[in-house]
This record gives sequence, structure tokens and C-alpha cells, in this order.
Amino acid sequence: MTLVFDRCTYSYARKAPPVLDRFGAELAAGCTVLLGPNGAGKSTLLGLASSYRSPDTGFVTWNGRSPVGRRGRASYRRVVGWLPQDVTPIPGLTVREQAAYVGWLKGMNRSDAWRKARGALARVDLSSLAQRKSHQLSGGQLRRLGIAGALVHGAELLLLDEPTAGLDPSQRQVFRDLLHSLRGQVAVVVSTHQTEDLDELYDEVIVLDSGQVRYQGNVPGFLWHADPQAVAGRRAESAYLSMIRREV
Repeated sequence: MTLVFDRCTYSYARKAPPVLDRFGAELAAGCTVLLGPNGAGKSTLLGLASSYRSPDTGFVTWNGRSPVGRRGRASYRRVVGWLPQDVTPIPGLTVREQAAYVGWLKGMNRSDAWRKARGALARVDLSSLAQRKSHQLSGGQLRRLGIAGALVHGAELLLLDEPTAGLDPSQRQVFRDLLHSLRGQVAVVVSTHQTEDLDELYDEVIVLDSGQVRYQGNVPGFLWHADPQAVAGRRAESAYLSMIRREV
């Protein structure tokens, strides 16, 4: 299974310079991390992969499936789960109802969505808040609800944009445990600024800068770019900075 970006160009405004310009890449199944500074194109790339944004030119496919046309888009979204940067509570819905609602939007029947929502909330440690109104959640709790929504329909591909933003250390550990549990079951692409635990969590690293791939490969190859004098806990950060550092 492969996520393919085929010569994708995307601009946020008609006359604005493109964020991505004839971008091409193939992401194999497994767990991939996208690293890059703000404005590098990470969120845009995940938006295209989710089909909630459409490229101006080019194509995106997952395992040969294309989100083109109404039926193609609906079919594509049934197998893709997406956590955007901003998770919005739905007024009047409880936490479990909001997770189930996402499943229903993906084509699940209501009883299955309700049942699966319970398991998805357990995986992100939100079971105790299932009956709370979603608008009462903290920012970190909303992030976890968003992850539950991405999981609820049993996606083949998970796209997670800054999933640990706003999470405290214990909640970040819950996310790490979740990634470990998903290995071999679902393909995952994570956009983040965090370089900790890359070798434990991810199979592939992609570094984006100004809409261009600066590195794509395995974690050992990425760490090879670190400063030889970097201490063990800072090697990933050193490797990353060596790829995106700009001259002053």
C-alpha cells in the first residue's frame, strides 16, 4: 500500500505563489513522520492526502484509489482517517456522540459508529469523559477526541497533523503507546515539530522545507546527518537542523 503524490501543485489563493509546486513523493505503508518548519507545506500535504483539499494540478492516490469525483471521494474517505490541526467541538454533542458522528459521516451505520466510538475513546484515554459535552473539553482533550474520530471507522491510512500539540507528558505517552499498537495494522503519517523518539516510533522520515523534500528515508539514514558531537538525546534535532538551517 502506497500514498502517492503525483506532480501536485497547490496554492491558497488564485494569484498566490504555490505552497507545493509539482510535488512528487511516494510514502510506503508503515509509520511516517513529516518534519519541517512552519510554512514548509506539511499541513497542506496532509490536507491533499485527506481529500479535503484538491490539488490545482496533479493527483493523489492511496493504494491505487483516487478521490476524484463524488463517488471516488466518498470511497476514498471511507478508508482514510484525518486529524486536522484544529479540532472543533460540535455544539450539543457529547464526546462519544461526536466520535460516533465522524464514523457516521464516513459511511458507518449508527449502531456500529456508536459501538466503535467507545473503543476509539478508550484508545486515547477519554473513556471517563465520554458523556461530557465536547465543547467542555480542554485543548489537549479535543486533540485526543480528534484522534479518536480519525480511528473510529477503521481506516487503512491515518493522517495526523500535530497530534501531540497541547498534550501534557502523560498524554504524549498515551499517543506513543497508540502508535506502537497501530504498527502493522494501519499506515500512519504524522506531521510534527517534535524529534524525540523517532527511532522508536517511525519507519520513515520526510523533511519538508519550502514545499520541497530535503530528506526521505529511514531513521538511521536521517540520524547520519547529525553533528558527530551531538549528544545522544539531541541527534535527531541536530540532523533536522542541518537540513533546514538557513544562512543569516
